[in-house]
Amino acid sequence: MLKEFKEFALKGNLVDIAVAFVMGAAFTRVVTAFTGGLISPLIGMLTGKDLSQNKWILKEEIRDVSGKITQPEVALQWGLFLTAVIDFIIVAFVMFLVIKAINSMKKTEAPPPSAPQEDIILLREIRDALKRPG
Repeated sequence: MLKEFKEFALKGNLVDIAVAFVMGAAFTRVVTAFTGGLISPLIGMLTGKDLSQNKWILKEEIRDVSGKITQPEVALQWGLFLTAVIDFIIVAFVMFLVIKAINSMKKTEAPPPSAPQEDIILLREIRDALKRPG
């Protein structure tokens, strides 16, 4: 059973998938940093607030007289959601480009061989006739 697992784990496709998974996770982190560090602040310059910080407050936080929060605020953090959607769109578009490039690099399959032409058939018949004794 251990031998079968080793053969399965070391198959080319499985190793390729594992490498792609690790690369995809790393790329996603890069895109998240790009969106959070560059895109959100640039949009924030236009709107006056960092995109990821935008939220709709449903219920304000409640503090006691000493300033300690007794009930935290309840808010819909739509800015974080929109940032995640932008991340997804960027990653999906880049993966589309990568797959499109890989597919264009794949060799096109050769068309199936066509039926031999009449002259080739005739030449083969002559060859076979010459090989026969007598």
